[in-house]
Amino acid sequence: MGRLRTGLVAFLLVGAGMTMAVAPGGTAVAAGSGKAATPPAAGCAAVDWGSLPKDSAVAWHKPLRDIRTGGHDCYDRVVLDLLGPGTGRPIGFHVRYVDQFQQDGSGDVIPVRGGAILEVRVAAPSYDPATMQRTYDGKAGQPLPEVDLGGYRTFQDTRFGASFEGDTQIAVGVRERLPFRVFQTGNHLVVDVAHSWRGFR
Repeated sequence: MGRLRTGLVAFLLVGAGMTMAVAPGGTAVAAGSGKAATPPAAGCAAVDWGSLPKDSAVAWHKPLRDIRTGGHDCYDRVVLDLLGPGTGRPIGFHVRYVDQFQQDGSGDVIPVRGGAILEVRVAAPSYDPATMQRTYDGKAGQPLPEVDLGGYRTFQDTRFGASFEGDTQIAVGVRERLPFRVFQTGNHLVVDVAHSWRGFR
């Protein structure tokens, strides 16, 4: 479950309003972006995301099922999957760069590797509130389970913070403070972090 399989990547790209092509060897890439390279591919030039906080204040909560990551030509991606029906209902989130990653509830500082820390809060506890059964096996201060960031260009670390008062908090260590976007498709919350500022308006 580390890197997203090609089928899921294709689904998420379509959900974001992007076209998708499958390169030789089955690698999913944004159509027109070409092969991965150190400079941003031509298809990245029209993206304008910025690095300021992005929020959706929604009170609706569903349990967190999984967290996955994927690498693309223009960005690295993290996807948070929620359980249950209601695919058309909005998901609450708060995503921002922070100087320190402080665990909700305790306030303890959790070290995160990288030049910048992107904190992701989603209105989805890691347990089912009706049964109190765990739905996602994240452990405070530890890397996200089954997420391997080997070979990624932007992501350098992940940490689970806490599930507190109905929200789950994670951190993504990135190479530096870079543009990012957040969007929802079905029961998935998607966070993309660009590989570079160059080529972005």
